Amino acid sequence: MKKQLVNLLIAKSILDTVLVGVIAVAAYFNAFPPTFHGWGEAVAETQSISGWAINDLDPWQRVEVQLFIDGRLVGTQIAHQPRQDVLAAKWSKDEWHGYNFVVPGLAAGMHEARVYALHPSRNGSRYTLQLLGDPIRFEVRADGSWMFPAKTQRSKEGRLPLLLCAFAGKLSIA
Repeated sequence: MKKQLVNLLIAKSILDTVLVGVIAVAAYFNAFPPTFHGWGEAVAETQSISGWAINDLDPWQRVEVQLFIDGRLVGTQIAHQPRQDVLAAKWSKDEWHGYNFVVPGLAAGMHEARVYALHPSRNGSRYTLQLLGDPIRFEVRADGSWMFPAKTQRSKEGRLPLLLCAFAGKLSIA
């Protein structure tokens, strides 16, 4: 009798753990859906950050995006400008998923821009941000012009010339 009670309590504990895990995963995917995709880049000629944003669950939706530079909110807009490249790559059902933030007057020095998709949940009572693409690093020169950090040169095979791999405290060069 005692052994059956112990087994019953263990089974109940396992079921409780599974239930809590399912609830946590459901809440996470509701707040942070993995369905937003996009990319951004700095455009020196226009001193702007431009790119595109889509929601895979609703490819017709115009995604609201926010630009942060050096951790400060610079602007918010709906990604609704034409981007033929996004349509041609079959990321969306139409071309109207582009954005463009004009950013004049930044101080000289290195800057980092991040573009986020703004996702409302609970009928707009809560919002979460999802980073679109990679952070965008650029430099503003003393004369106000923009330049970009040098990129690592790739070999003809498309590999980096020197690949450093660190694993379990050992360093190997490939």
